Amino acid sequence: MTRNDDAAIEQATTGPTRPPSARERSERIYRILRDRICLLDYPPGNHLSEEELAQEFEVSRTPVRRVLARLESEGLVQSVHGVGTIVTDVDIEELEQVYHLRMELAELIGKLSPIPRTGADLDRIRALMERCDAHILHPDQRAFLRLNMDFFYELSAMTGNQPLRDISERLYFQVARVVLKMMPRLGLAEEFAAFRREIAEVLAAAEIGDWASIGHIRRAHISMSFRRMMLHRNDKRETLPTEDSIKPAPRSLTD
Repeated sequence: MTRNDDAAIEQATTGPTRPPSARERSERIYRILRDRICLLDYPPGNHLSEEELAQEFEVSRTPVRRVLARLESEGLVQSVHGVGTIVTDVDIEELEQVYHLRMELAELIGKLSPIPRTGADLDRIRALMERCDAHILHPDQRAFLRLNMDFFYELSAMTGNQPLRDISERLYFQVARVVLKMMPRLGLAEEFAAFRREIAEVLAAAEIGDWASIGHIRRAHISMSFRRMMLHRNDKRETLPTEDSIKPAPRSLTD
């Protein structure tokens, strides 16, 4: 995760006007660590030290331990006796049921308490499409997943049903790493092109308030993404990223 990424999460979580509460600090740490795992800053097999994280975030080990327990409940890390907390690996076939559930939940975006989009909301989606266009010329794996995450949050904001948002977010981050891990097999340019089509289709539906269509569009693209990954799961033409081949971004929280 870059310094700007960390700063953005901190700003969004704590706000600029008052010191953060203990709960807000814990949520900030959780989101930062979750993003690092999903962006492969912490690749599978990476050891997460409670002591080092406590020093980095300037907190005691207790809130760090709680965050790691939360991440473990979501399948992102695993506590190994005698070793510590280890980032888990991901496999597309093991996540098949998660993808199927995500497809079913996607349609509910347009059915459960849909929230009309304002001009500012639509402008943010247009800005995502512009970012996508800029990256298509020089594709980058990390930029792709960051865009994908930002778009997910825009979609999540389209429903006022909080349980649906919470479940969808948990499932999304369970599978987010699969895309990066399989990118050498899928083809980055092709994934950017498919992603841009989804943004354009969702934007067109949101501009006319067709919430049901947004749910169907989202379901279709999750399904197509899953099918592409299943098609290439045994493709050995490229080597998947490993801990040695990935160069983590700086993890500092301050400039």
